Amino acid sequence: MINNRKICVVITARPSYSRIKTALDAIKNHPKLELQLVIAGAALLERYGNAVDFIKNDGFEITEKVFMVLEGENAASMAKTTGLGVMELANVFYKLKPDAVVTIADRFETIATSIAASYQNIPLVHIQGGEVTGNIDEKVRHANTKLADLHLVASEDAKERVIKLGENPSKVFNTGCPSIDLAFNVNKSPDLNFDPIEKYGGVGENIDWENGYLVVMQHPVTTEYTSARKDVEATLEAIYKLNMPTFWFWPNVDAGSDGTSSGIRSFRERVKPKNIHFFKNMEPEDFLRLLINSKTLIGNSSVGIRECSYLGVPVVNIGSRQSRRQRGLNVIDVHYDKEIIKTAILDSISKEYESEFIYGDGKSGKKIAEILATAELTFHKTIEY
Repeated sequence: MINNRKICVVITARPSYSRIKTALDAIKNHPKLELQLVIAGAALLERYGNAVDFIKNDGFEITEKVFMVLEGENAASMAKTTGLGVMELANVFYKLKPDAVVTIADRFETIATSIAASYQNIPLVHIQGGEVTGNIDEKVRHANTKLADLHLVASEDAKERVIKLGENPSKVFNTGCPSIDLAFNVNKSPDLNFDPIEKYGGVGENIDWENGYLVVMQHPVTTEYTSARKDVEATLEAIYKLNMPTFWFWPNVDAGSDGTSSGIRSFRERVKPKNIHFFKNMEPEDFLRLLINSKTLIGNSSVGIRECSYLGVPVVNIGSRQSRRQRGLNVIDVHYDKEIIKTAILDSISKEYESEFIYGDGKSGKKIAEILATAELTFHKTIEY
């Protein structure tokens, strides 16, 4: 009797869950695979939305939890958190003895997953390698690529870049992004079938959102973290002056998130904006449903580049965080200036966009599971010259 392959997936932050959810379902239900699910880092922290609750509510059994986030939210704490992650995840992998470990995208914690697996000769699978951005995440993403043995990328552009990095083309597959699977399902029935404030609470005024609203998700840029507070204040001023109902989401845990968070809190207490309501997190499908019914998304989240291109949602992308990442016609790029941001928002809400299929066709999760079940799993490679 051949045992099922044990696939250990490590989720370290709330965005990573939507990037892998349909693949988790497909792995869990595949007759030749066994899912080992490890939740770590900010995904376990309540102040960043406690993604672990959504994961459990979706019916996934959590194999291990790894608490590894060091307080500070600066460059040094990111490095130390990564170090703690290597130590703790090494123990987890030693205990679970997976046949392969999956690391997702480019957050700083993901390199800990890659190191802990690689040094124990466990085949490493990297989801969404080959993309480019404007901060430390790009270095982490490419480092994960060089440590990984199997590459499941989200676009043709990314596939070409991974191969140019010296990886064996036979080990690089364009599966698309599992988050597009969620967008595909939402797009079939896009009505906003819940009251966001009633369901998720949040903080701020009980805004009149039913006649149209904006959504903001702005994170600090890790290579520019000292300006995080000033950067978010420009967006806050623009949104306040527009006086449109707005749902605003809390930032990720990154260097500079203290600055972003304190900027939001200070503005909220000083100005008391009556048009903004703040949330920590939402279930992935609910968030996409909120987006598809919005006038536009503002900020610097990759959801504006990925899911919104598929959903045809207008996006005002601010700053360098998504610099050079392949994007659709729905994106307007601006810098941190409140008047420019305001003008771009007004311009964006007057436009309609067709769906684009840059990052997949809605079938990524099943493709990923099938590759994990059938591909040759190795933990060593030789660069071809």
